[in-house]
Amino acid sequence: MARKKDNPAPRHATAEEQNVMGLRSAVVEQPVTETLENNYMPYAMSVIVSRAIPEIDGFKPSHRKLLYCMYKMGLLTGARTKSANIVGATMHYNPHGDSAIYDTMVRLSRGYGALLTPFVDSKGNFGKVYSRDMAWAASRYTEAKLAPVCAELFRDIDKDTVDFVPNYDNSTTEPTLLPTTFPNVLVSANMGIAVGMASNICGFNLGEVCETTIALLKDPEHNILTTLPAPDFPTGGEIVCDPGEMEALYKTGRGGVKVRARWRFDAKERVIEIYEIPYSTTVEAIIDKVAELVKAGKLREVSDMRDETDLNGLKLAIDIKRDVEPEKLMQKLFRMTPLQDSFACNFNILLGGTPRVCGVGEILDEWIAWRLECVRRRVYFDVSKKKEKLHLLNGLKKILLDIDRAISIIRSTERESDVVPNLMIGFGIDQVQAEYVAEIKLRNINREYILKRTEETDELEREIAELEDTLASRRKLRAIIISELQQVMKKYPSPRRSVIRYAADVPEEPEDEPVEDYPVNLFLSREGYFKKITPLSLRMGGEQKYKENDGPSQSFETTNRAEMLVFTDKAQVYKCRAADFADTKASQLGVYLPGHLGMDDGESVFSLVLPGDYRGEVLFFFENGKCARVPLQSYATKTNRKRLTGAYCDKSPLRALLVLTEEQNIAVFSTEGRALVFNTALLAPKASRATQGVAVMTLKPKYRLESAAFLPDTTIRNLARYRVRSVPAAGALLREEDRGERQMTLLDGAE
Repeated sequence: MARKKDNPAPRHATAEEQNVMGLRSAVVEQPVTETLENNYMPYAMSVIVSRAIPEIDGFKPSHRKLLYCMYKMGLLTGARTKSANIVGATMHYNPHGDSAIYDTMVRLSRGYGALLTPFVDSKGNFGKVYSRDMAWAASRYTEAKLAPVCAELFRDIDKDTVDFVPNYDNSTTEPTLLPTTFPNVLVSANMGIAVGMASNICGFNLGEVCETTIALLKDPEHNILTTLPAPDFPTGGEIVCDPGEMEALYKTGRGGVKVRARWRFDAKERVIEIYEIPYSTTVEAIIDKVAELVKAGKLREVSDMRDETDLNGLKLAIDIKRDVEPEKLMQKLFRMTPLQDSFACNFNILLGGTPRVCGVGEILDEWIAWRLECVRRRVYFDVSKKKEKLHLLNGLKKILLDIDRAISIIRSTERESDVVPNLMIGFGIDQVQAEYVAEIKLRNINREYILKRTEETDELEREIAELEDTLASRRKLRAIIISELQQVMKKYPSPRRSVIRYAADVPEEPEDEPVEDYPVNLFLSREGYFKKITPLSLRMGGEQKYKENDGPSQSFETTNRAEMLVFTDKAQVYKCRAADFADTKASQLGVYLPGHLGMDDGESVFSLVLPGDYRGEVLFFFENGKCARVPLQSYATKTNRKRLTGAYCDKSPLRALLVLTEEQNIAVFSTEGRALVFNTALLAPKASRATQGVAVMTLKPKYRLESAAFLPDTTIRNLARYRVRSVPAAGALLREEDRGERQMTLLDGAE
């Protein structure tokens, strides 16, 4: 008989195994999209809304908390106090630490010089915006108070002009916005980097901004450029202003402002003295770049460069060699060093808690609407207070008609708590009025007091009527804002610091060395990769290399000195030369043009054009069936500009671009499968680059123009079927033999 096996005793898990099993049971699978939405999005929105992007009053939360704390400390009219005291008090509103708070105060200070209109009146070493190595002193060594202009930030803040919210620990309250009486959002330069977006607002002159706002209040169709010609920077310099680019910046809120240094020449000492530099650079960056160029042998004209900045202000001294022309040397330095730089603008502000990129006109319109609401709330507050006072005086008036009776009621009342109810019953007044009457001093019960209170009642009624009339009139509210702006211009005069020079008046920057000329082959891929290959390298090289899903788009045979126009899908054109690119090989990917030319986000290359002597014309074919014929001469500029905005009309997407040197036949194709052939002589040239062109193809509602090409470059055989003598025309459906497509059959597949 077989023996039955004993069941083994159950094994208990070790402590380590129990921990592992516990962790496994605690892990919960979660899709990455849900993780991003639940964990990352709240952080991103907090950075955008509560930290990095300025609001309509021109301040970020950190700025607003600091200034409001200083206001509550009495630093608007009082004496300066140690910066450490201000930093400590501000931590009741801003919990991000003393270092971050002090850095914020430094940037707002007069000593640092980052703002055209500083808000902190500083004493001590606060560093300089134009120096990266000049560190500011610790907060225990410096002193500060609010600048006089801050009175315009806090005017009537106690009259319910803005909302208040609890601070981070609910121990006090703080304003959500400051009721600024001028558009500080444009006056104060501001930069912030959030999550997925950023903001970079250049400063404008206070007087010009106020003047422009007044003009817009009087005439909403006012041309802003006439009163606000360009930004203004605290470090001065010369703004190279192009009216077209400035108009685009004012309209879209995106663009660049070119700024160059200001200088003078001491002929006796042969020294160039630079006394103002671009806002976006520092003296150390300039000196480092000049030293690098001298060491590389590219600046042989310079013998020495020194930083002679002192208490009188910034000064860079450049010793130049004999027979060197200072004007030509400065043009070379502008081109090769940060002595000329661009300030990239991105007017991204929070409007109602939502970030939005706005043009200057839109920002001013939003500020006017917000300021109107502030003034309306202030007037309503004044009306309410005066009505409350009038209500009390009306109750007093009833008492004073029979003061002996009031005294009798009070004397005959046994308990103090019954005085107010008895007065209410005896004279038919409410509790508030009775409380006010009961508190009147005995010495005030005389004829003079009664007459003054009666006169005050009449005056209050007149004032209330005027205020209510103002409250109901938008014109009177606007007049109040205009009056306040005029007062700001008068009390805080602000002469312009940056000199405006128009681009047409600035000489073209000369090249220091002649460009070597030799034959080259240019190649452009569909995704925007560019190659410049010599004929010898092309013959010796192998197959052209492209990224996956990329391929050839255009190719040219030209020379190294050839100019190039790179048209993009955002109605812009970038000018460059073949010499700006290094020779490469067919086996390399080449240069990515959007990155090399500094294109905007989301902008891509549409077509490359070699203008030559600018004698030809460009044909733009748009999706809506129109074609614009623009002379190439429209893209020739006297100045060395790298980018032209408004290269063509942006009313409809561009579908084809052809360069025309002589009249010839062109084939146009639609998404319906139709083709149209016509001669370019039917198209009249237009002088304006922004022309919408003329209709060449009649399209049904759901179809669009797809492409266009010169007739020899197409596969059309039956020319008579598609050719027309006038445009617009609908064209004819393509036949199989004209499509140029070989259909695969079963026999082809068997082969």
